Amino acid sequence: MTDVTTASPKRPRTRTSAVLAQWLPRLEAVVIPLAALVAGLAVFSVFLLALGKSPVDFYALIYKAGFSSAFSWQNTLSRVSPLLFAGLCVALPARLGLVVIGGEGAIALGGLAAAVAGLAFAWAPSFLGFIAMGAAAMIIGGAWIGAVGWLRIRRGVNETISSLLMAYIAIALMNHLVEGLFRDPASLNKPSTAPLPEHLRIGAMPIGIDVHWGFFFGILACVLAWILTDRTTIGFAARVAGDNIRAAQVQGLPVGPLVLGFTALGGAAAGLAGFFEVAAIHGSANASLVVGYGYTGILVAFLARHNPLAIIPVATLLAGFEASSGLIQRRMDLPDATILVMEGIVFVVILLSETLYGRIAIFKASFWARFGGADT
Repeated sequence: MTDVTTASPKRPRTRTSAVLAQWLPRLEAVVIPLAALVAGLAVFSVFLLALGKSPVDFYALIYKAGFSSAFSWQNTLSRVSPLLFAGLCVALPARLGLVVIGGEGAIALGGLAAAVAGLAFAWAPSFLGFIAMGAAAMIIGGAWIGAVGWLRIRRGVNETISSLLMAYIAIALMNHLVEGLFRDPASLNKPSTAPLPEHLRIGAMPIGIDVHWGFFFGILACVLAWILTDRTTIGFAARVAGDNIRAAQVQGLPVGPLVLGFTALGGAAAGLAGFFEVAAIHGSANASLVVGYGYTGILVAFLARHNPLAIIPVATLLAGFEASSGLIQRRMDLPDATILVMEGIVFVVILLSETLYGRIAIFKASFWARFGGADT
């Protein structure tokens, strides 16, 4: 017979254990990347001191240029859109344990495809033209990164190496086509495709500052990606395959189609980044499409722990960093690439922090059980 007087006091402790087991991993997933970010900035501060520059002035300029006024927020948000899509290009395949770093190439080809489709549909109304441009960018980007997934599942080619090498091929192919087959004869000093007609240019959102619609669709893509990965059976199957691909195969999960589908979706997201850069920023495809958004997207995805929703604030933060590069160059007499050095140091520290997961006692329920807060 159950002893009610001894069983009752254990119920709240069991409930506490369940709460801790649910929230401690989430807390760990937030605290460790933030700590890695702060540690990376601290290491970069030592680099600045070695150059004879003030870290306080440096970070004050970042705040001033990226987040201190409506104008600075405009500069920041105008750079968020490609980082959102580039982050998804890394985060979606990462759900299957894949490290795809070739988003820069998919952005370049996606932008070129959008420009060519826009010129081909110049006769069409805006709505139809935008659909054709977006679809062309997504198809080309999806096929390019999807090929990385195909090489992985059919030939066992390492996706990190193949995606990086394919990015170089994509950029070279884009430059070759822009300077040859699709070049506008009027673009003398800077080879470009012909400019898009005005009705196929994406304008600003009605929010009081000059930020184009790519920002809205980037956030929408992150939300849809989160629903796919965290609220659907396909996303659950992808997480199972990412945790243990052998176990997933034994359970009969379609690992091959999952790899192909998620890499293609990541590439389609990168292609959309190229589409918005062409239709909202440049007005034509040219070498300006290759500015490093794809590589910054790697840092975005890792800092966000491959969580599509977390990509939104992380991309905004890094966009603010990049928006400040010009002001830092002028005020502190530092090279424009200083921000890239900072991002590289932060990225290395974040990679090192990956070894901390599961090893810090305060993020384990057994630690809090010592204080009577949970069962062991």
